[in-house]
Amino acid sequence: MQSILSLKDALPHARKLPGLHLLGDLYDCRCDARFMLDDRLLGRHCRELVDKAGLTSVGDLFHSFGEGGGVTGMIVLAESHMSLHTWPEEGYVTVDVYVCNYSTDNRAKARQLFDGLVKTFNPADPRFHAVDRA
Repeated sequence: MQSILSLKDALPHARKLPGLHLLGDLYDCRCDARFMLDDRLLGRHCRELVDKAGLTSVGDLFHSFGEGGGVTGMIVLAESHMSLHTWPEEGYVTVDVYVCNYSTDNRAKARQLFDGLVKTFNPADPRFHAVDRA
């Protein structure tokens, strides 16, 4: 077990490691309804956005909650993750993109992926939060 002193000594190095966590609450989404309901379509679309952003997918799962229900999806990235949850009956979506890397600043890629997701759902009332990590 590491002592508190050794963890503290490691922090100055860790703070040099870039990480960005982007969170969105997307209200009154005005998107194609299929993006709120169709897990296969949404999964394919999200994988394309990940590829376009230059990030590396290592696996994913998108689950539909059935007739009229929403979708929960996640893509595990070599750089961290992307997840979302849709509530079609409310026109509401939550989006979470976190990227980090020991050797490269991927903040621009995180923003590109996040912006692509926001554009997909086209919310009338978005709320965004950004957390610098590391």
